[in-house]
Amino acid sequence: MKFIEPKPRLEQKSTWHVSEQTKATVKYYAEYTGYSEDEVVDQFLLQLRDDPKFLEWLQSKRRNKRAFSQMFADAKTEGEQIGET
Repeated sequence: MKFIEPKPRLEQKSTWHVSEQTKATVKYYAEYTGYSEDEVVDQFLLQLRDDPKFLEWLQSKRRNKRAFSQMFADAKTEGEQIGET
């Protein structure tokens, strides 16, 4: 039997300025999925970690260990940390 994992709590509050179109998109997508708007934005932004050009840029940064540890705190293996699944 697979146990139910607790939902991660969104603990950081941020203020963003977005277009009305973007706000409406998030609102309706949240309604469609049953997630809160915060959860929709959080899940979407986590997908940026899969952008190979972004990861390449991040690896080229001089002090990238901290960025990787912050961005991939939930990763289980080293391979996942660099966008491999």
